[in-house]
Amino acid sequence: MIPVLSARHVEAAVSPARAVEAVREAFVAYARGEWSMPPKVYVPAYPAGDFRAMPALGAGHALLKWVTSFPGNPARGLPTVTGLVLLSDASDGSLRAALDAGAVTALRTGAAAVLAAETLGRQDAETAAVIGAGVNGRAAAKTFLARGRSVMLWDVDEQRARAVADELGADLAGSREEAFAADLLVTVTPGHEILLPEGSLRPGQHVSLMGADGPGKAEIAVAELARTRVFCDDREQSRPSGILNPKTRVRLFADDWDQASHNGDLAHAVEAGAITQDDVTQLGDVLAGTAPGRQHDDEITIFDSTGLAIQDLAIALAAMESADELDLPTLDL
Repeated sequence: MIPVLSARHVEAAVSPARAVEAVREAFVAYARGEWSMPPKVYVPAYPAGDFRAMPALGAGHALLKWVTSFPGNPARGLPTVTGLVLLSDASDGSLRAALDAGAVTALRTGAAAVLAAETLGRQDAETAAVIGAGVNGRAAAKTFLARGRSVMLWDVDEQRARAVADELGADLAGSREEAFAADLLVTVTPGHEILLPEGSLRPGQHVSLMGADGPGKAEIAVAELARTRVFCDDREQSRPSGILNPKTRVRLFADDWDQASHNGDLAHAVEAGAITQDDVTQLGDVLAGTAPGRQHDDEITIFDSTGLAIQDLAIALAAMESADELDLPTLDL
């Protein structure tokens, strides 16, 4: 009998705080070569959206996430993200569980955004803001709160931002400018609008860019990514010395170079010849202690995330830790 975890079950099994630790462990395992992850496959159905197949292997398990991204769905009363996560035993191929992909995605997106902010932000960072109050923006705000940090929300739909803020006990940003000035900034938007033009970020800020997770999407201008030389590291290559241009002290981080260089914000900079593999540091290498994180208070750090299957695997495994405590429906296959 195969247990099936609905969105409600996934949320009951994995708290936002547990999700952060699970995702941290996954990043480190991947950086050390203990977990593997074949490239994400996009099946375009544009202009409406796309389908994605995301495999991963680690901790004695294999995972496949079949998930959608249809940004126009909320206007039709449908979720942007739907799909299924299949978790298998890597020793014999047997199916262990099926999980709701939307809930898994929200948990790991919020966890990755906040983990990056905690790792790369200034130690004395005081303010945090989430731009976008959809499902994943809500997850990021909820994760900040679970980690004991106040957070403000801003969305083009003020009513939606207010509703989520009231639900979570978060603050509603007084203005767009107030939100974008936060020390720790998380953007979780459809990626159809440049939120951060050239020169918009101030010294010492950290930004987790979570919305531009597919081809054609962007939340930051190429010039803002590439206006200085940026830090880099790749798991397969030797670590650079990390000499930083002192003029603006911008440092760019990615969760995985191979995916980020083909999707999302980095893709545009790569296509323009402004960013190369030697300009990006993988977050997992920072967490594993093999690459430096923030080194100066006036650095601007940017984390560009396209979403990794290893994060989904981490959440699925964490959910299975509590599966016995839940009243789960099952499939007889």
